[in-house]
Amino acid sequence: MSSPFISYIVVSTEVPVKGIAAHSWGQRNYAETKRRYPTEGRRKWRLRVAQQFWAALAHTDEHDSQDAPEPTCIAESDNDLDPLDEVTRNAPELGLVVRTDFSDEASWAAFCARLQDSEKELILGSDHADENTSKQPNEEQGESDDEDEDDPPAIFHIINPSSPQERELLANISNLTVLRLFNDVDVRPSSTPPHGTKRIDPPNRLVDCHGWQEFYRGKNIWIYDTKSNTDQCVRVVSQSGDMYGTATGDSWRARVSHICELQLNLSSGAIRIDFGGLDRWDFNERSRNMVEAEEV
Repeated sequence: MSSPFISYIVVSTEVPVKGIAAHSWGQRNYAETKRRYPTEGRRKWRLRVAQQFWAALAHTDEHDSQDAPEPTCIAESDNDLDPLDEVTRNAPELGLVVRTDFSDEASWAAFCARLQDSEKELILGSDHADENTSKQPNEEQGESDDEDEDDPPAIFHIINPSSPQERELLANISNLTVLRLFNDVDVRPSSTPPHGTKRIDPPNRLVDCHGWQEFYRGKNIWIYDTKSNTDQCVRVVSQSGDMYGTATGDSWRARVSHICELQLNLSSGAIRIDFGGLDRWDFNERSRNMVEAEEV
């Protein structure tokens, strides 16, 4: 089903929409939000409009996602720029490693070295496999290949600010905050509860709020936190809750030696972050996300 949030962005503020109180649609739409906050950028504008959407939804008792508005055109926000596009949308890497702890430079350096070794090993191993199935390159091609092997393309873009002000913004932040900084918010129908399972109570937009769920689009995010200094793992952040009971922003820990292969599989669609339907997500991080989601 098409996203009702896209409709909320592009719909005329004078048009009542089935399932949502008509007066709620008198709030600012995306274009009006852009005009009022011209320097903020696409992600912040979408977050502001998303909050308007959830506020409008709170005025209805409607729980049937079939009654949501359908989009009439492509959202104008997709073509807008954002201050962080250079390290997200425009960066060639597949995923983002975001450093949120700055207390141990030695451990961070060890993590980065292991990550680089893992990237090089995975990429060069793939190149060698391709060579075995193709004809032998000529001498000129061989020289070019050797140059490529010296500097293989990275799988991850590392976000590690140097200024105290930027580090303060990222220090110990939640999964949800990182998603809102580096991904684009959207809304979709929540997953259907299994037979005999009641809907989450109280409702929460990260799981199910009146039949809808907040989720995020963009590059996968891997968070280096305080615990990473000792376990050399990162938090793998889920952009959506694909099975009922899981939530947008859920995370689990993955060792640095494994995350390159995981990222390749996530990008190809070979795997999803669904925790096998089990409670393998970090309970404390989920609780933190869900509280923050309702504080907006």
